[in-house]
Amino acid sequence: MTEITRRDAIKLGAAAALTAGATGLVPGSGASAQTAFALKPEAGASLKVLRWKRFVQGDEDVWAANTKKYSDMTGVAVRVDAENWEDVRPKAAVAANVGSGPDIIITTNDDAQKFPNKLLEVSDLADYLGGKYGGWYDVCNRYSKRDGKWIGIPMGCAGNALVYRKSHIQKAGFEEIPKDLPGFLKLCQGLKKNGTPAGFALGHATGDANCWTHWCLWAHGGKMVNDKNQVVLNSPETIAALEYAKQLYPTYIDGTLSWLDPSNNKAFLTGECSLTSNGISIYYAAKTSTDPAQKAMAEDIYHSNFPVGPAGVPTEQNLFFNMVIFKYSKYPNAAKDYLRFMMEKEQYLPWQTASIGYVAHPLAAYAANPFWTEDPKATPYRDAVKVMRDNGYSGTLGAASAQCMADFLIVDMFAKACTNNVSVKDAAAEAHEQAKRIYKA
Repeated sequence: MTEITRRDAIKLGAAAALTAGATGLVPGSGASAQTAFALKPEAGASLKVLRWKRFVQGDEDVWAANTKKYSDMTGVAVRVDAENWEDVRPKAAVAANVGSGPDIIITTNDDAQKFPNKLLEVSDLADYLGGKYGGWYDVCNRYSKRDGKWIGIPMGCAGNALVYRKSHIQKAGFEEIPKDLPGFLKLCQGLKKNGTPAGFALGHATGDANCWTHWCLWAHGGKMVNDKNQVVLNSPETIAALEYAKQLYPTYIDGTLSWLDPSNNKAFLTGECSLTSNGISIYYAAKTSTDPAQKAMAEDIYHSNFPVGPAGVPTEQNLFFNMVIFKYSKYPNAAKDYLRFMMEKEQYLPWQTASIGYVAHPLAAYAANPFWTEDPKATPYRDAVKVMRDNGYSGTLGAASAQCMADFLIVDMFAKACTNNVSVKDAAAEAHEQAKRIYKA
């Protein structure tokens, strides 16, 4: 675990002062005036927390250590259970429907928007944290608020970037990942020709498949809905995105149609592919491995942000984590206090560092964590929350956007087009009609 020194604390304080009024930050009303958050846990309180299973060991170890520290300090017993991402969503829905289950669930993307009335308002806590740590990045305002009230506390996101073997792209004639789409396609074609192919998930991978397909759609200017929540998916921009992906697909390793989130980690670490989109977990696994071959591979692993397409701006979609408290909890004060404790810099920064940035921070001041620049390979993940779009772009998040995500509508559209299961135009038209039914347009 990395200790936060006095110098780091000064840097964090300076960052908070500099970013409190910055564009794209959401400090909350009156948050800048708050300097303390006093909320005494209920007598005899105990908490159950459900979160996703770790992809890097440091995350689980330090999260558990911080939880134990909280229990030792307060006397509040906290039990933490972990499930796969795909299993957390239905369990959260069941808890909301039946009115019982874990006190706190760490959900993904906009799941919380499906049952906002079942969740405890946490505006006081969000305002406190935003005021103390430089403000929330703008996307947090969309994922974690409903009708002007905070219904969740952002944990951050699993930043998604391009993970690649530098020696392999050099052999393909490139020193770095191209910044443009034609260059990126040429790189992937070169990797395939050399027998060191790319691989991008096209199965129901909550993080990996959604991230790259949404990036590709948005990079070409396509989107599910406009700012009035009108479905506009069947468009020339979407057709262009699918045509581009259809050219990429032949450069992929076989089997990506069935890939789930762990699949590309395994393929990359076993040398089956040389370029993929993923969190920093592949690098972490290689770097911390006891296998000399994998430790050597870590030296050759690099990261890059995605190329920018015709949209002209970064179009990243990352897996967002939202920590929600259910109204049925018998110990709401303890639940809020636990989340406060876990988000304070004394706990958050050592946890983030131990997991080598697997979760990118939602609070602007934490960009000053020395970890992000001490290892330049981590830097592409630093601004993941700052630059990302929400999956309901450019409409409003809610039950419809969450349902489209749960149904893997965009991923399946790309999978159909890439594999010639249907024509590109038919794939776009079918997805458009499916979205209209969900949005009830």
